[in-house]
Amino acid sequence: MNATPTFGRLGDHAVDRRRFLGLIATGAAVVGIPGLLTACSTSPTPSATNPAAAAGDVIPKYIPVTYIDPDYPSVNGSVPGYESIPAELVQSVKDAPGTGVVYTAMTPLWGTIPPTKGNKYYEAVNDLLGSEIQFQITDGNVYGDKLATVLASAKDVPDWVSIPTWNLPPRFGSEIVENVFQDLTPFLAGDKVTPYPNLANISSDAWKFCVFNGRLYGLPFPGEVITDAIFYRRDILDGLGITPDVTSGQDLLDLAKELTGGSVWGAEDLWNTAAIIHAVPPKWKLDGDALVHRVETEEYRAALAWNAELFASGAVHPDAVADLSGEAKTRFQSGKSLIANDGVGGWHEAMRDNLASNPEYWQQPFDPFAADGGTPVLWKGNPANIFSFLKKTDDEDKIKELLAMANVLAAPYGTTEYDTINNGVEGVHYTRGADGLPVPTDLAATELQPTYIFLVDPPLSETHVQYPGYVKAASEWKAKAAEYTTDPLFYAQQIVEPQQYASIGQPFVDLEKDISRGRKSLDDLDAAVEEWRASGGDELRAFYQDILDQQS
Repeated sequence: MNATPTFGRLGDHAVDRRRFLGLIATGAAVVGIPGLLTACSTSPTPSATNPAAAAGDVIPKYIPVTYIDPDYPSVNGSVPGYESIPAELVQSVKDAPGTGVVYTAMTPLWGTIPPTKGNKYYEAVNDLLGSEIQFQITDGNVYGDKLATVLASAKDVPDWVSIPTWNLPPRFGSEIVENVFQDLTPFLAGDKVTPYPNLANISSDAWKFCVFNGRLYGLPFPGEVITDAIFYRRDILDGLGITPDVTSGQDLLDLAKELTGGSVWGAEDLWNTAAIIHAVPPKWKLDGDALVHRVETEEYRAALAWNAELFASGAVHPDAVADLSGEAKTRFQSGKSLIANDGVGGWHEAMRDNLASNPEYWQQPFDPFAADGGTPVLWKGNPANIFSFLKKTDDEDKIKELLAMANVLAAPYGTTEYDTINNGVEGVHYTRGADGLPVPTDLAATELQPTYIFLVDPPLSETHVQYPGYVKAASEWKAKAAEYTTDPLFYAQQIVEPQQYASIGQPFVDLEKDISRGRKSLDDLDAAVEEWRASGGDELRAFYQDILDQQS
């Protein structure tokens, strides 16, 4: 999930959907679910399978801009951190670019849908834009169904449409995107992005992920470079006089066993952790010239063996053994388990949810380590998981106006636009507390929900200054972790797999659980891999090999 602004998007109340956070902020969650990686791919034809061969020619030139210097600068793509609210904000776009017309926009929302009429928050942002965006908001849990219906009738498509990657409909790459949405390449490629400096400030990787069939179509919602972390309850371990020194998989197993006793267990199910520390590739890797799927790798096998050893040790909470994973955060935050894997966005959320009742609460990520004690490898997460598209039109002035409005929405931290988009109007949606931090009003809970962020969002920033020590700790950890980041094969490429391969990875989801819990063995993995190859895995390998060959 996008790192929210200084005031936590008014207390972090707006977005609270675990599945959404999981897909946005936990790349390792995807790493751990090969079925998900194929299930999101639905195109029946290979026409959309050379998405990034020409990406360098069609994406905007990266021109970084900084309005407020961070206290913790980005390191190798890590999120910059700000420990205070700027005394003065910068208005990055001096004049509202709109011409006073009304545009429609379709977006999801995981929360209470706000009123669109008489909404002072929308009025304030529209004033910055100069034109009005009328939102057509749909419950995010059923957004895919609504999207499919709308795209089936091109005449009913709104001017601006947000599409999460997991909601990409069938034939999107082969038919829909070119026929329904505007090719932005002539407007944004290379130096053509210069009139839109806030869009130019978005990373090249995020733009690459918006390329379909060798052309730029999407506007990105940038994601984290490091998406997942292995947390422990530092406050509790401090109370026990334990300072963990974990530099290998064996160290973590030993610590989990040491912490288990009475009504406390050392760990939750750490399958995602196992994948991280064993550097299990997100999907494919090259072994010499051979393309190898993650389930065929020694890293995957070793991760399964490690997690099975953890379960066999008795250090995993019984409810996690029973696969009641939905309550893992509750158990961890209540101190019933002391080590858990989560998305990095879950860190500040935990502070939000626990500091009031427990001022000493602190969860801390372990520094990156490899299972064998060597140099860790951290695979980058998707550079974007949500993007938006503009409806196709012959009216170039309309496209330019919408892009100018997108440039306003992409204004980064420290700007008037960012402040208004994320926090509303002072005196209306928030007041200042004694510490200078904004306090949301009752109206904010009604009117202010994240909607504009689904159209385009600026690069991430770490700004949760309301949690003492958090910005420093998070920024420093992310900078350290970024030293070990590696591009996975096919990174930042928008590849849509043929429909017939959508379910062949699903059996591994259950197999991972069964092997971890001792119900099956690694011999069953061998059989499952053979079945995967026979069920289309080898054909899927050829599909990806063709992409590699085209790009070589």
